[in-house]
Amino acid sequence: MKYLLLAAALALMPLAACAQTPAAAPADHGHVHADFESGRFHVRVEGEGRDIILIPGLTSHPDIWEPLVARLEGDWRVHMIHIQGFAGAPAMDNIDGPVSAPVAEDIARYIREQGLEDAVVVSHSMGGTIAMMLAARHPDLVDRLVVIDMIPFMGNVFGGATATPASVTPIADQIGAGMAASTPEQWRASATASIVGMVQTESLRAGPIEHSVTSDPGVAGRAMRELIVTDLRPELAAITAPTEVIYVAFNNPGMTPEITDGIYAASFANLEGVVLRRIDDSAHFIMLDQPDALAAAINDFLD
Repeated sequence: MKYLLLAAALALMPLAACAQTPAAAPADHGHVHADFESGRFHVRVEGEGRDIILIPGLTSHPDIWEPLVARLEGDWRVHMIHIQGFAGAPAMDNIDGPVSAPVAEDIARYIREQGLEDAVVVSHSMGGTIAMMLAARHPDLVDRLVVIDMIPFMGNVFGGATATPASVTPIADQIGAGMAASTPEQWRASATASIVGMVQTESLRAGPIEHSVTSDPGVAGRAMRELIVTDLRPELAAITAPTEVIYVAFNNPGMTPEITDGIYAASFANLEGVVLRRIDDSAHFIMLDQPDALAAAINDFLD
């Protein structure tokens, strides 16, 4: 499975480089940020109109959403989440423990405190896990949900169809520890190799590589461990927001687009009415490899 290759690459991420390069504080990013106090993330806000929240993946920066934002149809007030510990942001409250679940809870608080109504949530990879947690545990806060290239239980990648969170915990522990222990030299080499597999467009790889290099190793390792052991399939039925899942075909030998379709259908079987949409000729970062196709799919779903 493509996810196995992705997870294996992420497992080798030697993000210790960030210990060599101090991360800039949120206020130094030069963007307009929401007036919201959180040690889990900060939020870049731009535009006026209906509210849309964009949640990026592991070690990603809000910049990855720029191609999509430029192609959204209609008037939108865009809220781009930047998770603390990723892509140059200091770890703050993400310095210990899980990451996705606390971030999801603080996004719920953000929606309430900012008075957002009928909010659309668009998410990628680990951001998809966060978004599914948010929509399942706070269904009243999400009007529409888009999940890009993420399944609800990554444990199946490591333990097969019968995997449980308990059965995949040993390898999750190993992966998390390995990410934190790698040297800066190992990190740059493995981060580059993994991005090559996740971004098909060669000219667009530099940004995601730099985002990984400037992420905190402990935060990323614990976040990856949490993704592997978190099974959201039983919670999907609690999601009331119309949901679209957009994905790419698994790229390892023996897999076909039809097999990929079947895996996604089985993974999201508990989510009634879910729209499953595959985009071809793309790697994991669909917003970079196929920005027009991704935007068309999302605009059509939100129309």
